[in-house]
Amino acid sequence: MPYDFLVTGPEDAKITIVLAHGAGGAMDTTWMENMSKALSEKGLRIVRFEFDYMSERRSTGKRSPPPRAELLRQEYEAVTDELAWQGTLVIAGKSMGGRVASMIADNLRATGKISGLLCLGYPFHPIGKPDSLRTAHLAEMKTPTLICQGTRDLFGSREEVSGYKLSKMIEVLWLEDGDHDFRPRKAVSGRTAAAHVTTVADHIAEWVSQLH
Repeated sequence: MPYDFLVTGPEDAKITIVLAHGAGGAMDTTWMENMSKALSEKGLRIVRFEFDYMSERRSTGKRSPPPRAELLRQEYEAVTDELAWQGTLVIAGKSMGGRVASMIADNLRATGKISGLLCLGYPFHPIGKPDSLRTAHLAEMKTPTLICQGTRDLFGSREEVSGYKLSKMIEVLWLEDGDHDFRPRKAVSGRTAAAHVTTVADHIAEWVSQLH
């Protein structure tokens, strides 16, 4: 099926980031809007889309859960095929969207379709199930990858992730005291979610500029 895209940033940008949503939030949530705006202000072109189950939720109002990962992988690959772009392409996602992107990244990279992978709050394991890891493919990742993660993310904290085997192609940007949405506890840290979003956008802009 044809996908509806939300495009933020200059049409003639040299770098395009395809940004998939998380399991429970659509492509136009406040979080997705804020992140897309921050990245587009760096001169990047951000293309958002919705998986079919989320589009159906939007039209019917029924909150069906995401389908199995294999189907989401096929959908994400179809999106990259449908997109017409010039220049560097990076696939990305918030939480589940980043996990799905990570599953197809090496194949797309091998065929020259993408230059990198970006995960914003990677769900290393389900909440409360630290032994149910979603990291096997990350140990062998060949695609240049940037994971931006809050240090107290319930899906994978800095303490937990430090013990995982990750490919040398993966860089992790840690956001001090951030949760799964990068929000710090203001009373504890003195930091703000907006400051973390700015940090993420700055780092991503520098990182993507080095991809080929």
